[in-house]
Amino acid sequence: MGIKKKKTRRRRSLQVVTLCISTAMVLVLLGMVVFSVLTARNLSAYVRENLTVTLMLADELTTPEAEQYCKTLNRKTYVSHLTFISKEQALKELTEQMGIDPSEFAGFNPTQSSVELQLHADYANSDSLRWIAAELKKDAKVQELTYPKDMIDSVNKMLTKINIVLLALAVLLLIVSFSLINNSIRLSIYARRFSIHTMKLVGASWGFIRRPFIRRSVTIGLVSALLAILVLAGCVYALYRYDNNVLSIIRWEEMGIVAAAVTVAGVLISMLCTWFSVNRFLRMKAGELYKI
Repeated sequence: MGIKKKKTRRRRSLQVVTLCISTAMVLVLLGMVVFSVLTARNLSAYVRENLTVTLMLADELTTPEAEQYCKTLNRKTYVSHLTFISKEQALKELTEQMGIDPSEFAGFNPTQSSVELQLHADYANSDSLRWIAAELKKDAKVQELTYPKDMIDSVNKMLTKINIVLLALAVLLLIVSFSLINNSIRLSIYARRFSIHTMKLVGASWGFIRRPFIRRSVTIGLVSALLAILVLAGCVYALYRYDNNVLSIIRWEEMGIVAAAVTVAGVLISMLCTWFSVNRFLRMKAGELYKI
């Protein structure tokens, strides 16, 4: 009898371990999709804020006047960052590219001072850039303004499509996750269907019978979520080791939200699946238990 109990206990422990691992694997996939959905906005902002608007300044503008104009420009609400390139710096860069100083045979510095603007992400779209360009061109200090219009349009369209795909994938994976975890939990409860029926026969209420299963499901959900979070944290660390700029896209806020989402999903899905599975066996009669 003692050996049989040990085997039963060992088998149940193995079921719990298997259930934790299978649930954790599903939660890892779910967490990756949630990560992607949350970081898509950061990625969009990162790409948009790295698009450059170039202002070529008037030839007669002196360097102090250009620097004063940059200070005024930097106070604009749509400007995220700007870089001023003086005539001297532009000449130096051109000389390095050509391997010869063009001012030696031209007799004067042929370059122009310029300003490279990076805009806030909310303004890095065609509509906003249209009125920003019109406003900047009104100033006599600006001789020419250029920005990659086609690239901005294509980037915005691509990011919109990515967001839609990720949201659809998140919904689909949530449904699949519920189905997979439900099947795993149902199999683990299936082995104890006769114990459930016995407790029902001796007069135990449905709530009393469900309680230990629900408690176990909460524990399994928490352990599975912890395993999933560790795997996801390892993936983020590997990305950080590969390129530490990843933290500008995947921030601590997103990591915290993903960890919370994985934990809530693990516990909630486990509890719901356990509730439905136990209720299914509670509704069955003795003869039906032998037929499944």
